[in-house]
Amino acid sequence: MTSVSTGPLLDRLSQGRVLVVGDIIMDEFIWGKVDRISPEAPVPVVTVKKETQLLGGAANVVNNIRSIGGEVFLAGILGGDARGREILSLLEQKGVKTGGVLIDPRRPTTVKTRIIAHSQQVVRFDRENRDALSQGYAESLASYVRETIHAVDTVVIADYGKGVVTAPLIEAITGISKEQNKVVALDPKMGRFHLYRDVTVVTPNSQEAGAASGIDILDESSLRRAGEKLLDSFNCEAVLITRGEDGMAFFERNKEVIFVPTTAREVFDVTGAGDTVIGVMALALAAGASFSQATVISNLAAGIVVGKVGTATVSLEELKAAVREAKEAISVKE
Repeated sequence: MTSVSTGPLLDRLSQGRVLVVGDIIMDEFIWGKVDRISPEAPVPVVTVKKETQLLGGAANVVNNIRSIGGEVFLAGILGGDARGREILSLLEQKGVKTGGVLIDPRRPTTVKTRIIAHSQQVVRFDRENRDALSQGYAESLASYVRETIHAVDTVVIADYGKGVVTAPLIEAITGISKEQNKVVALDPKMGRFHLYRDVTVVTPNSQEAGAASGIDILDESSLRRAGEKLLDSFNCEAVLITRGEDGMAFFERNKEVIFVPTTAREVFDVTGAGDTVIGVMALALAAGASFSQATVISNLAAGIVVGKVGTATVSLEELKAAVREAKEAISVKE
């Protein structure tokens, strides 16, 4: 039995050091209200009330780590445009180490714009270039990983299919990390599962796990088969499958499956919840948590952020409060 309490483990989270490599995104939200249908087409007319710009993708992973107090390094690509400069400024304001953030003037900064009315997403549109990075930029990112690996405890590969994460880069990261005995956590992207091998832990959602394993996940039996198959196909030590309202299932080689129920009271928005899961898990592992402890902590964090609208983060105080609300130490069977 492994326990997670408000004691030393949560207090050590701020001592964790994480390197995040992946697609940096700006999440833009246009907030408004709908009170009529357009006479031009059968679509709602949104009256805009405000606009917000938040860190998204790999930048949201680092934002979650920083919000808990962890030290974080970021490697990725921005365009040589105003949105890129905004993101870089936001990152630096939050104390993120941005030495691995490269500028490619030939690419636009990736921006996802969501229109929200009455707390519901009406539509989303994306501005992006999903072409793979040139060899020069990929080699520069790999060099940054090699230079930085000694200064961190865990590495996150955050793949959103925007061109940063490639097979050669993954191979470089896993090779460098193995040399230094560092944990590598990977957040996968649908349709790119063939790229992912030799990392430590992979964190797909149920849909991604089903697609990657070729197994329709319909019940506990099929979930178990999918998880076991992914351990082999990814050649990883562990797989954490996030299951929405059904919580999480954690698979580790030669150990019993850990099922963790959701802690979310209400779900308003799942935007960025996967970023929170992998960011908090990586930070917990960096702070010395076991896999099972890191699973429970990341599940608590996810339960908090889905109760917020928009790309959200969780604070250390909120995590501690969530544990307190669980009455006593949260335990899971290993």
